[in-house]
Amino acid sequence: QVQLVESGGGSVQAGGSLRLSCGVSGYIWNTYYMGWFRQAPGKGREGVAAIGSDGSPRYADSVKGRFVVSQDNRKNTLYLQMNSLKPEDTGMYYCAADPSGRGSLNMAYYHYWGQGTQVTVSS
Repeated sequence: QVQLVESGGGSVQAGGSLRLSCGVSGYIWNTYYMGWFRQAPGKGREGVAAIGSDGSPRYADSVKGRFVVSQDNRKNTLYLQMNSLKPEDTGMYYCAADPSGRGSLNMAYYHYWGQGTQVTVSS
């Protein structure tokens, strides 16, 4: 059974930084995407960043240059380093897994999801 558990959320002032972590267990995929998605209050869920099994990253335009996605395969952990945070980055952040390796930032391909971790950025 695949399990994803996020941690590292919290409250920070604009301009600050946070690092999210996602522990992944119960999977064996040769090709995949691991992604971070977020949902702001009253809005739909959107893709933020993803990393492929080949290590190639993908970013939403809104976070390019500020967020960095990475993975530690030895620890089965996905990370999202978030710098220069803005109030509009506020939301629930979810990590997710796409076993097909085709999803990039497309939610339709992601079949496994964590419970989410809250990020709040104040101005």
